[in-house]
Amino acid sequence: MNIRSSRKLGPLVVALASVLYASGAFSSPPADWSGIPTRTVKLFYPGESTYDWLKSPNHKRAFRKVMEGDSCVSCHEGEEVDLGGVTVSGERLEPAPIKGKNATIDLNVQVAYDDRNIYWRFQWNTNLDRPGQMHNYMRFDGEKWAFYGGPRSSSKVREGSVPPLYEDRLSIMLDDGSVPRYEQQGCWLTCHNGMRDTPEEASKDEVTAHPLLGKALKKSDIRKYLPGSRTGDEAKWDRTKSAEEIAAIKKSGGFLDLMQWRAHRSNPVAMADDGYVLEYRHFDDGKNPFSWNVDRKTMTPKYMFDAAKVGQKSLTVSQIGGDAMPPAIIREENAVPYDAGAGWKADDVLPGRLLSRADAKGSAADNNQVNGTWKDGTWTLTWARPLDTGHPEDDKILKAGDVYTVSFAIHDDNVTTRYHHVSFPMSLGIGAKAALEATRVP
Repeated sequence: MNIRSSRKLGPLVVALASVLYASGAFSSPPADWSGIPTRTVKLFYPGESTYDWLKSPNHKRAFRKVMEGDSCVSCHEGEEVDLGGVTVSGERLEPAPIKGKNATIDLNVQVAYDDRNIYWRFQWNTNLDRPGQMHNYMRFDGEKWAFYGGPRSSSKVREGSVPPLYEDRLSIMLDDGSVPRYEQQGCWLTCHNGMRDTPEEASKDEVTAHPLLGKALKKSDIRKYLPGSRTGDEAKWDRTKSAEEIAAIKKSGGFLDLMQWRAHRSNPVAMADDGYVLEYRHFDDGKNPFSWNVDRKTMTPKYMFDAAKVGQKSLTVSQIGGDAMPPAIIREENAVPYDAGAGWKADDVLPGRLLSRADAKGSAADNNQVNGTWKDGTWTLTWARPLDTGHPEDDKILKAGDVYTVSFAIHDDNVTTRYHHVSFPMSLGIGAKAALEATRVP
């Protein structure tokens, strides 16, 4: 494991990881990746190209092929630069273009495996000259705390009243052949009108009133879902199958594995979160490495930095994005309970998220060997994930000799929701022939 410096990763996490590796509790990723083949995957900006659009006549030349089950690459292989360029410009599928956004991102991917784990190594260049490690920050204005900054797509950032502050992310979506059409359409199968920042976006009132999504699942917006979880050919967001039908689909494995590394909410504790997509984008059972550091009733932080350990009780606005202070609060490492009488001044800043490796548990905590470092404009991310997590109800169980379908997404340049870059789906072979082949290591 390429353990980062104690300021970046934290002495407690470094010590824990060292003990686990020394004890043999974890298999080790390759110490030298130079012998593992590198595949450059070109991710492009998709804009509002939801699954609804793919099947509409506006998807000229190709919508009939989509309806017949043909793959995206049957028409668009090698066209990522053209597709991303026309979309990011605002010429089509992007009614609110973001100035300076890249059309494509080159993602260098290496994959290895042994008897226990699959190992990933990713590298990509960022648009900005600093890592996107900031997320849900709160600023004190001299009287009260309020959220500060936001994604570049927000109206306040676009008008310049708040700065762009949002975390970088890398996502892996994986299937074992159980989800119809994912091999052909990839992540577009999960993106639909009605979702956040898409055409016909469902209102909070509409979602909370929905018997399953709002009343049962307590959701207030629409996120990724599979057409198989809806009734009718159009698979509208509100046409959900019954809870019993969806449970049966899940039990049969008809969901997509979705794992997300987050530069703020998981990287400081050397983890990534674990989830799946079915009737909604869910987290796996258990507890993520992140939660809220905000008391929503009083809108005050729950924890502040331990000044005895990091030198200050908070960041300041001028320190955001710099190296003077850690970007995240970790409960068991650098935090103490918030003290309202600690002499807060205007422009003091605290993270609105609370991280804890110690509190993470269950299937949600399967990705506990993930190490991201940013240097000279490039993220390098190494990631170990058990082939068999022991949680088949939430995860795709991987086996040597089998072939899977995988796609990747990157949120870069302080963005969220659909303002990411995505890849076409591709085959992943673990000791088997595929577009992306994992190399066996000792």
